[in-house]
Amino acid sequence: MQAKKRYLILFSAGACLILLFCFGGIQVPLSRRGPTRRDDRSLTGYRSGAQWRRFPGVVQQKRDAITGVYSGKRCRMESCFDFSLCERNGFKVYVYPQQKGEKMSESYQNILSSIEGSRFYTSDPGQACLFVLSLDTLDRDQLSPQYVHNLKAKIQSLPLWNGGKNHIIFNLYSGTWPDYTEDLGFDIGFAMLAKASISTENFRPNFDVSIPLFSKDHPRTGGERGYLKHNSIPPFRKYMLVFKGKRYLTGIGSDTRNALYHVHNSEDVVLLTTCKHGKDWQKHKDARCDKDNAEYDKYDYREMLYNSTFCLVPRGRRLGSFRFLEALQAACVPVMLSNGWELPFSEIINWNTAAVIGDERLLLQIPSTVRSIHQDKILSLRQQTQFLWEAYFNSVERIVLTTLEIIQDRVLQHPSRSSLMWNSLPGGLFTLPQYSTYLGDFPFYYAKLGIKPYSKFTAIIHVVTPLVSQSQPIIKLLVAVAKSQYCAQVIVLWNCDKPLPAKHRWPATSVPVIVIEGESKVMSSRFLPYDTIPTDAVLSLDEDTVLSTTEVDFAFTVWQSFPDRIVGYPARSHFWDSNKERWGYTSKWTNDYSMVLTGAAIYHRYYHYLYTTYLPTSLKTMVDQISNCEDILMNFLVSSVTKLPPIKVTQKKQYKETMMGQTSRASRWADPDHFAQRQTCMNKFASWFGSMPLVHSQMRLDPVLFKDQVSILRKKYRDIERL
Repeated sequence: MQAKKRYLILFSAGACLILLFCFGGIQVPLSRRGPTRRDDRSLTGYRSGAQWRRFPGVVQQKRDAITGVYSGKRCRMESCFDFSLCERNGFKVYVYPQQKGEKMSESYQNILSSIEGSRFYTSDPGQACLFVLSLDTLDRDQLSPQYVHNLKAKIQSLPLWNGGKNHIIFNLYSGTWPDYTEDLGFDIGFAMLAKASISTENFRPNFDVSIPLFSKDHPRTGGERGYLKHNSIPPFRKYMLVFKGKRYLTGIGSDTRNALYHVHNSEDVVLLTTCKHGKDWQKHKDARCDKDNAEYDKYDYREMLYNSTFCLVPRGRRLGSFRFLEALQAACVPVMLSNGWELPFSEIINWNTAAVIGDERLLLQIPSTVRSIHQDKILSLRQQTQFLWEAYFNSVERIVLTTLEIIQDRVLQHPSRSSLMWNSLPGGLFTLPQYSTYLGDFPFYYAKLGIKPYSKFTAIIHVVTPLVSQSQPIIKLLVAVAKSQYCAQVIVLWNCDKPLPAKHRWPATSVPVIVIEGESKVMSSRFLPYDTIPTDAVLSLDEDTVLSTTEVDFAFTVWQSFPDRIVGYPARSHFWDSNKERWGYTSKWTNDYSMVLTGAAIYHRYYHYLYTTYLPTSLKTMVDQISNCEDILMNFLVSSVTKLPPIKVTQKKQYKETMMGQTSRASRWADPDHFAQRQTCMNKFASWFGSMPLVHSQMRLDPVLFKDQVSILRKKYRDIERL
């Protein structure tokens, strides 16, 4: 009898395994590097209706039925992504052309515009690694006016769809009343999902990307900075814990919200709900509605948000909530009460450093839990909310770029960014792994690692006028720079239309002098990441700059204390012209400045790579066409990375920025159109960055004993005062 039972159990187990295999429950992964010979039907050639199926049609239909939300439930990068498309041209993203007559929400238009304005974009599908639909998939709630009908048929008819392989679908809302499931209303196939409010149950690790729920008013670019202005100690605010939102009376909703009144005390824990939503809320109101509504109307949501230490973020109809981003921006530490929600960008962000992850089943313990958090921890959490908000969430563009960078890290063969790069300043968007994955190669991490930059610099002198005399400023400049004890080598970038001078025309120096002839002779070439730069520091110089060896030495010693910033001599400033409602540029000598021009400045060589790789071609083309503003653009870039102003160092009284003689360069500076161009540049750059990244400062660093009434022999940088 016992033997019969054992045979029956074994037979049942075997039958179950066979059924699982037939219905797609057991999946054999494909190679990471693309299809096998048997499945060699990739996107190559972009044949109309081409498919990359791994299951017969009947079996696939059965698998659809058991997986529920979509057929590619078990997709991972190794099994559902064609890596070969990315090996040909790198990580390029193609956006389908918008179809005539198709409606599109402003939010989805912002997503597509962000992609098209990024360095990833290509207009050629033959070069693409990733594809984005022009059909609006953001709102898949059938009751929404933004809902796009017949989406399934429209997508299936696209010749490049290929079963969804190498596609990414953006979605903010799925399902509808009363269940609000995560079904999008069409089979996404092998496509990746960039979805808000996605559950851990349906989230496919290392394939999907969880994005935040953002409103239609979320800015496309720029975005506001966080509201933490001062790190007040102790970091407690008027309220300890707050929430204000809807309480759902019918349909799926949050049991947590219905129970908030148990911990609300009207003092430091203010948790408010209202029944006033929907057209027929009065038909369903309960005994608590009138009291809750009256209490709800007493408080201003913004005032609560900005004056609370912790902000409750419970689930609503869906797992995600607008309050998540609102709390981050306000430096109100989010207290997450949404069991099963895959938090936004969970693949890269350590949310334990910026939020409190609670359990809906333990609501009554939340007040005592947050009260027990030490003030040092609160301050750390609050600071991290501000970093994450500004790095990844304060605009649609940041959200989209973060999504693409995450996928790029999966796709490309280089090692991906470390967790520290993603979770500390300046963030993953500015720490490009194509440059390096070693923290010590980036200026932002020197302090964290306890290291210092290399104690030498490379000077790059930008030349645009012919060499006709040994008394020209460039000769004097080259000799003065080469005498510096910190100079490793001098690179002369020859962007002049005249032929290169003979080697004997250049002065003899104790350090190597390398002459590079610019191929395109454009301004942006001075910021190319040349392989001939072996040092961390770059001393950028215009050919007509007048600097002494002492001034070069002092500027470099200052830069060693501020390796992530621009340090130099000629300072400029920006201002808001309220009459013209635009940004202005001024060269007046004042106590205030926001730029240090790269005609005489030191910065880290990584900014050459960032300038060349991160900035869009449109801005660099503008600079090259007018042969102006490259120094302003570099200041915009560095300030957007550091959120800090440059550093101005002292200079001798007779410092000059233009050539002594009559040259084309001098006439350009005297040209009244020169300043008009720079005004235009300021506003073009601010428009692309989405906001004004430049930061004003009044700090100027002088040598010790500078201008003090002591013997000049006691001063280290004595020549700065003599000249």
